[in-house]
Amino acid sequence: MNISYEGIGQWAATFACGSVECGQVVKVAENDTAAVCADGDGFTGVVMSVARDGGACTVALGGMVTVGYSDTAAPAVGWANLSADDKGGVKADSNGHSYRVVRVDDSAKTVTFVL
Repeated sequence: MNISYEGIGQWAATFACGSVECGQVVKVAENDTAAVCADGDGFTGVVMSVARDGGACTVALGGMVTVGYSDTAAPAVGWANLSADDKGGVKADSNGHSYRVVRVDDSAKTVTFVL
């Protein structure tokens, strides 16, 4: 059986941005602007697309998303506290915000959760 959570409940907004990439978690750095997160930052959403000129990006602000994780300890399925890592993904972090995690893929090092 194949299971996909892609796009379920997602809603998004367009922001000005700098050097962000699709699939990265980002934060709102200043008015109307999304930026890359530093290690341990809280994040606002996940970049869904970037304009050709790199000046704007669409950010998923709600719904289900899948991103990479880089911590040696994978986030747990269920309620897990997450924060940004310094590679565009997330990590398990007791000081992070609580998210509902529905899937952890240890081989791909990805986590699927509800924003």
